[in-house]
Amino acid sequence: MQPEEALTHDVLNTLMAEVSAIVNSRPLVPVSTDPENPLILTPAMLLTQKTDYVFTSDHLGEFDKRDLCLAEWRRVQALASVFWSRWRKEYLPLLQQRRKWTEDRRDLIEGDVILLKDKNICRTQWPVGIIVNSFKSSDEHVRKAEVRFTKHYTLCKTPVSFLVEL
Repeated sequence: MQPEEALTHDVLNTLMAEVSAIVNSRPLVPVSTDPENPLILTPAMLLTQKTDYVFTSDHLGEFDKRDLCLAEWRRVQALASVFWSRWRKEYLPLLQQRRKWTEDRRDLIEGDVILLKDKNICRTQWPVGIIVNSFKSSDEHVRKAEVRFTKHYTLCKTPVSFLVEL
């Protein structure tokens, strides 16, 4: 994450706010496996004293080009995206135990609580869901699961490689 030139104070402040939002929206402790208690403790919850606090770029509002120095804003967003990409590639895999070829691991089953790992979601979103149904492949291992997400109660079928068991 090496910038080509020095960052201005405002750009650095904005970048740190983006990085802070990413880091403070992650789960702090192991998530409850109780499907009736989907509340996840995050640093943002402790800082804001709110259980439904999620900072997204949607909360920023509408800006005219006169209000923003567009080049600097884009630069901050690019740096925040680099941080998010590294966070996703380096931190999230630590949550997902990989023992593929050395030992058998338990397949996901109905009722397991999961975290969705998806590069297309907002940087501060951590979709948590519950396995509703699992689908076995020809080798009798679960390769796909149907997940009910706790936030909007939507159902989604997804490969287990995008799911992190909590």
